[in-house]
Amino acid sequence: MSTPTPPQAAPVPMQQQAPAQWQGAPAATYTSPIPIRSTHLGHALASEWTKIRSVRSTMWTLSVMFVLVLGIGLLTAIGFSSSSYAEIPLLSGGLFGLMLGQICIVTLGVLVITSEYGTGMIRTTMTACPARGRVLAAKAIVFFSLSFVMTLVATTLTALMQSAMLGGQSPGEFTTLPEESIVNGEVIATTSEWVDATVGASLYVALLGLLALAIGAILRHSAGAITTMLAVILLPMLLALFMQMESLRDLQEALVEYSPLNGLATLYQLPFMGDEGSGSGWGLLGILACVTVGALVGAFALTHKRDV
Repeated sequence: MSTPTPPQAAPVPMQQQAPAQWQGAPAATYTSPIPIRSTHLGHALASEWTKIRSVRSTMWTLSVMFVLVLGIGLLTAIGFSSSSYAEIPLLSGGLFGLMLGQICIVTLGVLVITSEYGTGMIRTTMTACPARGRVLAAKAIVFFSLSFVMTLVATTLTALMQSAMLGGQSPGEFTTLPEESIVNGEVIATTSEWVDATVGASLYVALLGLLALAIGAILRHSAGAITTMLAVILLPMLLALFMQMESLRDLQEALVEYSPLNGLATLYQLPFMGDEGSGSGWGLLGILACVTVGALVGAFALTHKRDV
C-alpha cells in the first residue's frame, strides 16, 4: 500500500518574497555628515606649516643660526670698536656670523624633505595629497618664507648693532670706502648698504636653503644632501686655494668670483676678489636664483617619476 505524498506548496512570486519596504524602492546611498571639499594649495600650505613649526629640528637650527649671527656680529663689533678708524664698510661685520649661520638654514632645508623619506612619513603625505607637485611646492613656499623672515630678523638686528657700536668712526688712512659712505669725516651706512646687508643677504641665504631642499628632494637622503650642499658652498674656495699656477689663474678667479661665499661677501661690500671682482652681489644672487629654479624643476620631475 503506497504512502500518499503531501501536497507541494505553490511557488511564491519574487515580488512577494522581498520585504514590502524594499519593493520598488531605489538603491540606498550614504551621505557623509562631513562636508566634502576639493583640496587646493592652501590646504597643503597649512599642512606643511604645521609640520615645520612642530618639529624640534626647526627650533634648534633657527636658534643656532640666531646665536651664530648675533653672537659673532657682536664680537666683531666689539673688536672693531677698539679702533677709532674704519677700514671696512660699517655693516660688513655681519658677514662673518652669517657665513656660519647659513649652514643652519641649508641643513633645515634638507631636513624639511629628507626627514619624511627617512621615517616613511612621505607615504602618508602623498596619500593625503596625491598631487606630488603640490606637496613639493607647499614645502618650498613655507620653508623659503620662514627662512627669509628669520634670516632678515637676524641680519637686521646685527646691522643695527654694528651701526650703534661703530657709528662715528673716521675713515682710516688706507681705506677704500666709497665717497658716499663718508659724511662729515665719519663713516656711515648708505641706504643701498642697508638693503644689501639685510634684504639682499637674507634672500641669498634663503635661496641657498631652497636649493638645499631641492637637492634633498632629488637625493632623498639627509647626509648625502647636506654633504652635497657643503661642497657647493665651500669647495670652490678650497679648490681656488690650490690653483696657484699661472695657467690656472683664470679658472681660479672664476671659482672665487662665482662661489656662494663670495656672492654673500659681495653683498657686504667685501668681495674676496677685491677690486678685481667684476660681479655685483645682486648679479650673483640672480645666478643663484637661476640655479635654484633649475634644481627645483629637476626635483619636481623626479618626484612625479619615482615611487615613494
